[in-house]
Amino acid sequence: MMPAAYAVLDLEAAAHNVEKVRAYAPNARIMAVIKANGYGHGLLRIAGALQNADAFAVARVDEGIRLRKAGIEKRIVVLEGFTCPEELEELLHYQLDAVVHSLVQVDVFEQRTEFGQIAIWLKLDTGMNRLGFKANEFNAVYQRLNQCSIISQPINFMTHLANADDKQDPITHKQISLFNDTLATLIPKLESLNERSIANSAGILAWQEALTDWVRPGVMLYGISPFAESTGGQLGLKPIMGLHSRLIAVKQIVTGDKVGYSGSWVCEKPTTLGVVAIGYGDGYPRYAKAGTPVLVNGQRVSLIGRVSMDMITVDLGINTNAKPGDPVTLWGDGLSVEEIALCADTIPYTLVCGVTQRVKIVEKSGYDKTNQD
Repeated sequence: MMPAAYAVLDLEAAAHNVEKVRAYAPNARIMAVIKANGYGHGLLRIAGALQNADAFAVARVDEGIRLRKAGIEKRIVVLEGFTCPEELEELLHYQLDAVVHSLVQVDVFEQRTEFGQIAIWLKLDTGMNRLGFKANEFNAVYQRLNQCSIISQPINFMTHLANADDKQDPITHKQISLFNDTLATLIPKLESLNERSIANSAGILAWQEALTDWVRPGVMLYGISPFAESTGGQLGLKPIMGLHSRLIAVKQIVTGDKVGYSGSWVCEKPTTLGVVAIGYGDGYPRYAKAGTPVLVNGQRVSLIGRVSMDMITVDLGINTNAKPGDPVTLWGDGLSVEEIALCADTIPYTLVCGVTQRVKIVEKSGYDKTNQD
């Protein structure tokens, strides 16, 4: 029997989404971002499903090591680079690309005498003000790195867009221009072999000028829109994850009854209450508001009361045939994760990344059989 809370993953959707990226950026190679446990979908599972990508990007060294130990041979870029000589040793051993964003990293490279052992991506901070070198220091850093024998040539370049999901914000144009101008004026003799990367998911979808040698899609690979005003489906993407549970209780409540912790929801007319076996202990958003949609037997009903650790309550309406054991969808077919995120004042990233370990992950190919056990 299927556990109370489970997520169904349509892994075939991943390959579809990669091809959608290619349609938006036909002249770029794809560095699929699979950090944070593959955005909550499973690092190795997603890596296997995204074999039509050209490379992978992860946040941290240990994520890259897991991929290598699992037999992944594609190029892997570690977006946070390394913080100490020990991590550099691991990058070298497992042949991982490093993003270089601090003088500490440059100092470590200058102490090494090996030749051509590691590929790097030198990061320009064009406005995110997080990782990377400012434009006025970029050339000097580049010249120092060019003298480091351990670094394989040519050096590659990247930046990160801070607000590409807002199509009206001029900061994205400014970031792209600063990136291009810095490379053109401070390092005028770059060869065509120097690879460049700017675009994240929003950049791929909305900013043509951000499409360079490499694009770095993240959330769109999972079928999710980076824009608040649209869903992945509306962009031609196929969502991978659906989150599901079942009713465990159905009861009648009358006018004046209070539901949940603190009695924050008060019944205004007689109705039927359903209790669903899912809560913030499973990754359902704690701050989802009353009225957040839930599908029971494929029909929309509304969340009522506060989200608990293990349960939520829904208003099934007075005329319902719902009963304990009936299927519930928290997001998935017919109910986008983007809509749930809006109702919880969050973003879809936090929802899919936040699904906890007690939620059983089921791949769609085995779902029908598992659901009949």
